[in-house]
Amino acid sequence: MAQVLEFKLPDLGEGLTEAEIVRWLVEVGDVVAIDQPVVEVETAKAMVEVPCPYGGVVTARFGEEGSELPVGAPLLTVAVGATEAPASPAPSTSSASGASSAGAPAAEESSAGSGNVLVGYGTGAPAARRRRIRPERVGTPAAPAPVVEPEPVPVAVPAVAGEVNGQQGPVAVVSPLVRRLARQHEIDLRRLTGSGPDGLILRADVDSAIREAEEAARAQSRTAPAEPAVAEAPTAVAAAPAAAAERIPLRGVRGAVADKLSRSRSEIPDATCWVDADATELMAARAAMNAASGPSGGPKVSVLALLARICTAALARYPELNSTVDTAAREIVRLPGVHLGFAAQTERGLVVPVVRDAHTRNAESIGAEIARLTELARTGKLSPAQLTGGTFTLNNYGVFGVDGSTPIINHPEAAMLGVGRIMPKPWVHNGELAVRQVVQLSLTFDHRVCDGGTAGGFLRYVADCVEQPAVLLRTL
Repeated sequence: MAQVLEFKLPDLGEGLTEAEIVRWLVEVGDVVAIDQPVVEVETAKAMVEVPCPYGGVVTARFGEEGSELPVGAPLLTVAVGATEAPASPAPSTSSASGASSAGAPAAEESSAGSGNVLVGYGTGAPAARRRRIRPERVGTPAAPAPVVEPEPVPVAVPAVAGEVNGQQGPVAVVSPLVRRLARQHEIDLRRLTGSGPDGLILRADVDSAIREAEEAARAQSRTAPAEPAVAEAPTAVAAAPAAAAERIPLRGVRGAVADKLSRSRSEIPDATCWVDADATELMAARAAMNAASGPSGGPKVSVLALLARICTAALARYPELNSTVDTAAREIVRLPGVHLGFAAQTERGLVVPVVRDAHTRNAESIGAEIARLTELARTGKLSPAQLTGGTFTLNNYGVFGVDGSTPIINHPEAAMLGVGRIMPKPWVHNGELAVRQVVQLSLTFDHRVCDGGTAGGFLRYVADCVEQPAVLLRTL
């Protein structure tokens, strides 16, 4: 007798209370092994494949793809021991007892749990009690048999009791594939006569029943009277409903971003200032760095790494922008170190990895850390610690081919620097009109931590460093 075990959504850690079902990896009727991944879920932090601690036949799934489940909600049920031995059509009491005792060790082994432990479930939980149902005797009078109430879990057991060709008894079906095929085509297994040993219903029997049902449906459609063509016109007009608007749930990463940006807009009185800067000298300095070889050579330095180093130098001069506001205490908290976040667009949405202690790093070190975190973001392997704790954010939206923007501050920070694309433009240089590499810089800041003079001074210093990188030599 199969033992039905319920597997609930485990605690995935990091204080997460819910997860969205992205993709089911198993179907009802599939046979799963212990620790086999059965579903892929998405939290506000990452994508996770959840392994099942039981081995057996999947009898029910809870939740469709795209739905959200809380931690502790049922994910699926597994019939442990359902594939151990075929069920005979009318077993005697002695044979049923022998089969039960023979299959008990295997069922206990499958239900013992796995060695793969997630937070919230493991291998030490005791197995649930199993119930043994005695088979009905064929020779008893035709009095109604007492109905045995099943457990309150939806179960598709291997042998379904019911009326078989006018007689009471179990349906001889062993294969989960046969049961699933019959369900998909709405074939009643109780009305089939199996061609296998001892009346076992095989896939060929179900396929034959499917073909007969299709032929009957085609014959019925040929014999149905044709309706007048005149009556079809109003029906066709009425059958064209208005297009419905698409509704997309705010869940996972998209939901977390929406909550954070909404909180920023509602709590922070922000303001934005911007300036165009001639980045020709900065691009030339970068080309010289990357072309160097020998003892002065090294890894390639990106434009984002140079801009990040300029930001840390500017924050050392204007520490008001490296702060946060404690609204409960009505205090401005100036932070001692710079943990620089940078916006990164991934397939799962916008994320902001954080370069720790950026104020202690040079451009080469910052560039290496940005490259490492960007790769983790691309593969969805960033940990929550790598996505939190920033004090200032750098947003390079120029990679999308745009010049300017008004960034939304990454709550609870106090400022964000936005960088547009660097492109050739007419520019007055040394009193003459020339084509130069121009970039637009924009600073959005929390007006509670400073006034426009401080924000303008910060942005002007950043622009001066972009136009004349030698200014940075003062801080080296």
